[in-house]
Amino acid sequence: MGATVATLAFCAWLLGGWGSPAARIAVEDLGFVVLALFVTACCGHAAWRFRGRQRRVWICVTIGMIGYAVGSAIWTYYEWWLAESPFPTAADIAYLMLPVFVCIGLLMVPVGASGYTHTRLALDGFIVAVAFFQIGWWTVLGEVFNDYSDATRFAVGVALAYPVLDLGVLTVAVLVLGRARTPQRRALTLLVSGMTLMAVADGVFVYTNAHDDVTVLTYGSVSWAAGLLLIALAALNPEKWVRGAAEADREISRMAMWLPYVPLVFAMIAALVRFAATPGLPPALLASVVLIVLVLLRQFIVVAENRRLLRAVEAQALQDPLTGLANRALFLDRLTHAMALHRRDEQSVAVLSLDLDDFKLVNDGLGHPAGDLLLVQAAERILGAARSSDTVARIGGDEFVVLMEGDTEDSHRVALQVLRAFDEPFVIDGHALLLCPSAGLAGASAGEPEISADTLLKQADVAMYTAKRSRIRGVHVYSASDMPDDAHPEADDRGAAAAAARKSTVAFQLLGQLRHAIANQELTLAYQPKFDLRDESIVGVEALVRWPHPERGLLGPDQFLQLVRDHGLMRPITELVLSQALNQTAEWRDMGLLVPVAVNVFAPSLSDLALPETVERALEERGLPHEVLTVEITEDLLLDNHERARAVIERLRQGGVRVAIDDFGSGYSALSYLRELYVDELKLDRGFVTAVLDDRRAAAIVRAVIDLANELGLTTVAEGVEDPETATLLRDYGCQVAQGYLYSAPLTPPDMLSLLKLRRPVPDAAIWS
Repeated sequence: MGATVATLAFCAWLLGGWGSPAARIAVEDLGFVVLALFVTACCGHAAWRFRGRQRRVWICVTIGMIGYAVGSAIWTYYEWWLAESPFPTAADIAYLMLPVFVCIGLLMVPVGASGYTHTRLALDGFIVAVAFFQIGWWTVLGEVFNDYSDATRFAVGVALAYPVLDLGVLTVAVLVLGRARTPQRRALTLLVSGMTLMAVADGVFVYTNAHDDVTVLTYGSVSWAAGLLLIALAALNPEKWVRGAAEADREISRMAMWLPYVPLVFAMIAALVRFAATPGLPPALLASVVLIVLVLLRQFIVVAENRRLLRAVEAQALQDPLTGLANRALFLDRLTHAMALHRRDEQSVAVLSLDLDDFKLVNDGLGHPAGDLLLVQAAERILGAARSSDTVARIGGDEFVVLMEGDTEDSHRVALQVLRAFDEPFVIDGHALLLCPSAGLAGASAGEPEISADTLLKQADVAMYTAKRSRIRGVHVYSASDMPDDAHPEADDRGAAAAAARKSTVAFQLLGQLRHAIANQELTLAYQPKFDLRDESIVGVEALVRWPHPERGLLGPDQFLQLVRDHGLMRPITELVLSQALNQTAEWRDMGLLVPVAVNVFAPSLSDLALPETVERALEERGLPHEVLTVEITEDLLLDNHERARAVIERLRQGGVRVAIDDFGSGYSALSYLRELYVDELKLDRGFVTAVLDDRRAAAIVRAVIDLANELGLTTVAEGVEDPETATLLRDYGCQVAQGYLYSAPLTPPDMLSLLKLRRPVPDAAIWS
């Protein structure tokens, strides 16, 4: 801002003509030296700040400005110190470095391909160059050529070099601006505008030397100063040159079509003015100019119509007909180009892959028209959450992808913003549907090993399917460990029950109601006490989730747990159960009843490395000892991610929380887990417990497991004990704890409180030692 004000004040001083001639010369010459050094510093800062092609462009401009600053210093030496104004001098050679290097820099601008062929690009260049030459010849070049007829060849060459090089810069500038994208165009427009003013000033300078007329030289000085200021503003523009969206491509095409003909229009106007001022000109010549103008107008109309038809064809070939987003072909084209920029300019690229969970359930439950409407609404939300520079595409039935260019942190922020767009339910045919997409993010940052566009897209897909399998609610960032060794990432065995649930309209409606119940914490807990088999005292309770359905009544977990597992609701339901169970335990503690509580933890909670901190924080917030909580896990969760589960279990036990393996014996690798994992308790699967009286093999297995647990120092809990004979046999086998309908069914919190008051718990018994 200060530099702008100072430059404007300098221009006002030049136009005002204040001070003595010697003072004006001194201020003007020194002012241009200072201004040139300031602009050089701005360009150098831009070259240091940016990377890739953008840096190389500003390096060239900086070199040109260094030459201009040196030329200003040499001219100041001649005019102020030696009191001479010779032409040409070494200052002119230095001055001419600016248009030369600016032209080189403009040729390095990373412009996008907009349908150009080499032939068309060459013809556009000739059109612009000839138009500028014609304008220049009738304004400056012709008179310079005539007025310097008696001068040396060097003087004539330098005099012509100014307008010729300036015309060359303007020609390249027009072609580059016609193909530049929006983020590039602001800085380029300032740079080209500055060079245009410099070209005007150069023309005034050459005209002044040719005619010995200094009356207009002041205007040339003002034009130089204004041009230098615009170059500085271009260098200070903070925008990085990144690839834009589809709208930017269409804008480029329009600019590329019309901009090369703008100089031609001015050339025609100049020709008409020149002909009108020339007496005795044949009417046929004027008619020829008019005819050329009419032909140009007709060509504009035809080209505009052709482009309209071409856009219609491109829309069919490159757009998804349902959502209007880019399709796979256009997305891959843009991704390929983005990866080329990544290799050339070290520009970061990221791809977000999205898959709408439960979309097939919508199609089967409400019909395909409802599914199509859902896709359109989902596309609108994704497009609204993404940036204008991002490319959003639909590449499959319910699969969307987003191409993001720029900083990696920005890409992750945009990905989270896209996910948040799905927080509100969709309203389809009167149904409120809450669908959560699985999201995977893969990126190629600056300095990382080079990868192809196909590889980056595949990595994003793998990350998305990893999120889908693990039921992660959030963005899963790709890592090398996500890639399966011998399976396609889409492999996701959901089981026959899950497949049936997806095809059922009833299951679809139930799923929506379940999501609503979890979000509004409408699920409740029942508590089944655990009894010491030796004296039948209460040693703890197990929290069991229940759903008070408004139409179906109280539903047990067997009636909705499959939906929970299949639709990624395990994490929120685990958090809800843990919170309610600890709240109830704290309430009982305040009544003098410290009751150990067991809570089932479902995947993906057991794969969450933050689970131990979450549990510890929940216990400390309620002032509960860590030993009061037992986390029950099942064998199938261990099979899913053994190493991560082991790490989480170890951290839980280090914090004092007890860990139990639920339904022990129902899997196939239980013994190996006992060797590798340190747990506190084994809960015998009810399938074995209920059969011990009638099945000798089951009895032998139960006895062997109890003996093994005792040898390892583990507590054994028998589930499903429903008769005294079974309880007696288990006690004889050495089992310590039992729960089942023999002792008590699952109770509501008030009923459980009554039982606890009647038979006070013994949490510190030797059973837990």
